[in-house]
Amino acid sequence: MNELVTGDAVVLGLRPARLPSRALAVAIDLALAWAVYLIVTMALLVATASLDDAALAAVQVGLFLLVLVGVPIAVETLSGGRSLGKLVAGLRVVRDDGGPIRFRHALVRGAVGVIEIQLSFGVIACIASLVSSRGRRLGDVFSGALVVRERVPTARGSVVPPPPAGVAGLFEGLDLSRVPDGLWLAVRQYLMRAGQLDEAVGRSMAERLGDDMVAWTGVPAPEGMPAAVYLAGVVAERQARDARRVLPEEPGDAPDVAPDVVPDVSGSGLPAGEGRTGYVAPVRADGARQEAPAAEGAPGGEPSRRTGFVPPS
Repeated sequence: MNELVTGDAVVLGLRPARLPSRALAVAIDLALAWAVYLIVTMALLVATASLDDAALAAVQVGLFLLVLVGVPIAVETLSGGRSLGKLVAGLRVVRDDGGPIRFRHALVRGAVGVIEIQLSFGVIACIASLVSSRGRRLGDVFSGALVVRERVPTARGSVVPPPPAGVAGLFEGLDLSRVPDGLWLAVRQYLMRAGQLDEAVGRSMAERLGDDMVAWTGVPAPEGMPAAVYLAGVVAERQARDARRVLPEEPGDAPDVAPDVVPDVSGSGLPAGEGRTGYVAPVRADGARQEAPAAEGAPGGEPSRRTGFVPPS
C-alpha cells in the first residue's frame, strides 16, 4: 500500500487497486456497455433503414461516442467514481490526494480509455498497470486519479488487543494523569486497526503516537521496545488502574465503611434517613466504631437528636 498525502499533509491509508480487481471491474463495465450499444444499434438500424451509408456511418459514430464514451464518463462523475463494475469489485476512483473526482478527471480517463482499453483490447492498460507502483493506467496518470479499494477485510470486534506478557507491569509507576483524552482515543483507535494497516504506515503512526505519549508522561519508553508494544502496555496499565478503582483488589474485600443503619446513639434506633441525616461514624482498624467528637451544646458529646449532625470540636 502506498501512502497518499493530502494537501494538509495528512497521510491516507488507501489501498490502490491492482490489475486483477481492475480487470474484473472493466470487464463488467464493458460487457454492460457493449450490450447496450448493440441493442440500441439494432433498434436504430431498423428505424433508419431508409438512410444512405454516410448517414448510417454518422449515426454509428455518434452512438459509439455516446454509449461507450459519454455514458461511462457521466456515470463516474455522478456516482463519485463508482461504476457498476467498480461497485461489484469494491473499487472507487479518487484523486491523487484522496478526494472525489470531478468531471475533468472522468473525461480524461474516458477519452484515454478508448485508446488503451477498447482500441488496443486492454494491452496498453495492462502493461501500464503492471509497471506502475500504484497499479495506474495511462488514463489515471494523465487525469491525476487513482483507483482504490473500498472494501478492505477488517478484524472482527473492537477490543484493544492485550500487550505481550509482562509488558503492562513495566509501567506501574508511570504518571498517566496528564495524558489528554484525545491522545488516549487516538492510541486506542490505532491499536484496534493496527492489523489492517500497511506495515510501514502502522510503524510510522505508532512512533508518532509513542513520542506524544512520552512527551506527556515525561518518561522515555524502554530502550529497544517497539512503539506499538509500548502503546499497548501503557493502555493495558491504564485499564488495570481503572479496574482497580472500580472493583476491590480481593474478591472478599469491601470498602471500610459502616452499614446503612446508624447505631442507637440517641436511643431511638432509627435507620438512616428516618428523622436523621444518615451520618455514619468511621470505623477503626480493629473493627470498632470510632466515637464522634463532642458536640457543642449537646451534653455528653452526643449528636443532636433531631438531625444527628455532630459539629467539629
